[in-house]
Amino acid sequence: MGDFALKTSKLCKHYGKNQILDNVTMSVPSKSIYGLIGENGAGKTTLFRILAGLSQPSSGTFSIMQSVSFRDLSRTRRKIGFMIEMPALYPDMTVLQNLFIQQIQYDGYKDASKAVGVLQTVGLDMQQNKKARHLSLGMKQRLALAIALLNNPEILILDEPINGLDPMGIVEIRELLLSLNQNNGITIIISSHILSELEHIATHYGFLHHGKLLQEVSSSAIPQSSDGLECFYKDMLEGEK
Repeated sequence: MGDFALKTSKLCKHYGKNQILDNVTMSVPSKSIYGLIGENGAGKTTLFRILAGLSQPSSGTFSIMQSVSFRDLSRTRRKIGFMIEMPALYPDMTVLQNLFIQQIQYDGYKDASKAVGVLQTVGLDMQQNKKARHLSLGMKQRLALAIALLNNPEILILDEPINGLDPMGIVEIRELLLSLNQNNGITIIISSHILSELEHIATHYGFLHHGKLLQEVSSSAIPQSSDGLECFYKDMLEGEK
């Protein structure tokens, strides 16, 4: 994978006169946990959608695991697990059946042992026979993460994965992400508004503001205090005024 799992260069996206991404140049080190921080509307989800192939950039380029061309990117994306917004779940199907649908769409067949395995990984194995419409928001988040893990990814791109989780659920997902990174070598790119939680896991940060990437730093640049990341972020935004 080289030194960087993902790179963008002067990436732009606009809808009519609305500039959503403005010359975003970022570098995500391989096997890092990269926290992407920004306010609502900063462009985080738009950036993730472009990386997933769900939207096309207006200009600029990007590479994933050194793949640049459309053909190579299509192949490389099979090594990426995406959790962007909430996946379309089948409400009258069980948790396990929803995974089977994803497997069939992706591989053309279902693999029960792998599906149950990812449910165990995200702590949903006891809910595998529950219909999706009966899941809490937190359980739906876990199911979305299970779907992202189905293809044994080398990179995980997660948009607000702890949204809706209770405190214990947040801790469990934190420990899971740390394990996937440290034991499996998976590069994780994660957005979250809970800065204190990112401080527990992130090795690197990128700060997106009004579509512009203001700065990238390693965790060692963040003051070691209970509100170090929050203060760093606030000071940086003050400097932009």
